[in-house]
Amino acid sequence: MIVGVPKETKAEEYRVSLTPDKVDLLVKNGHRVLVESHAGEGAGFPDRHFEAVGAVIEKEAARVFDASDMIVKVKEPQPLEYGFFHEDQILFTYLHLAPQPELTQSLLDSRVAAIAYETVQSDDGELPLLYPMSEIAGKLAPFVAARLLQNIAGGPGKLLGRVPGAKPSNMVIVGGGTVGFNASLVAQSVGADVTIVDVNLERLRYISLITHGAIDTVVSTPANVADLLSTADVVVGAVLVPGASAPKVVTRDMIGVMREGSLIIDVAIDQGGSVEDIRPTSHKKPTYVEGGVTRYAVPNMPGIVGNTSSVSLSNATYPYVLDLANGGMEACVQNGGPLSRGVNTYRGHVTHEAVARALGFDYVPLKEVSA
Repeated sequence: MIVGVPKETKAEEYRVSLTPDKVDLLVKNGHRVLVESHAGEGAGFPDRHFEAVGAVIEKEAARVFDASDMIVKVKEPQPLEYGFFHEDQILFTYLHLAPQPELTQSLLDSRVAAIAYETVQSDDGELPLLYPMSEIAGKLAPFVAARLLQNIAGGPGKLLGRVPGAKPSNMVIVGGGTVGFNASLVAQSVGADVTIVDVNLERLRYISLITHGAIDTVVSTPANVADLLSTADVVVGAVLVPGASAPKVVTRDMIGVMREGSLIIDVAIDQGGSVEDIRPTSHKKPTYVEGGVTRYAVPNMPGIVGNTSSVSLSNATYPYVLDLANGGMEACVQNGGPLSRGVNTYRGHVTHEAVARALGFDYVPLKEVSA
């Protein structure tokens, strides 16, 4: 199979989908890999590293898309890429289609087999390709908060952590999954007061047990969330429903009780955000202020640690890339495993129920389409 690795076009995105060591493995398994020139530079992998393991460097993205049977990316295609796809091509990347009807329609029109990393699901319900970037986004969130709380960033001049004689900052994390748990560990390690709220009592028990009670846990109800937000310095939105739009757990009224100078970081913005009325920002312009509360909603948070993120992501995705390269799309459909659960569009149909429901598109089960 010909596998294409284009350069990411999303603003301030420094990741590359496959690192040279994984390209080396693909080539040794008999596949041909086309890499767009400079695709890996932001992650610390210049073209010569890919050439050294047998990749072919292409100067133009259009050539990579046109010649490849499978495109492996990091982020969802941008509008300038919509016209590059062709029928029966496999697209393997983060898609986050729930808030993106235009992209979804483009994939349907192109009849692309689009497999989303974030909806590849193992038999036990885990999301193995979402985990590595959720882990990094969670670990990044406290660092982002620490910077934005500083005076020079327009913040209230508070240290996230603890010093003798001064109260530490209070961080409330909405959602105790991978993002929320990793954010809590980093924030608590520097001395912040951390509370995780979640609807899953068993998850809260687990967090309390593994952290020996160092992180407070509260069952998520509107009243509890509003009460916690009234004294929060930092709120991290970290709620996920695979494939679907994120629920608006933090409402406009709740934000109204937050103190002036407080900060919201919505890590769920890829899926539309878990904060009501929040809008996406960028690494160049990461925040905006309304009602005295600062919002940070950058969709590709891990993109600014390009090397670490690329290595972590390709470590997780490579086995699936190899399976697709070896067996093709039909094998993916027939085996009914994790990859088949990740197929969002196929032959002009939406094949993921949560995506179809979020967008109001018709849903057709994958096996019906393949039949």
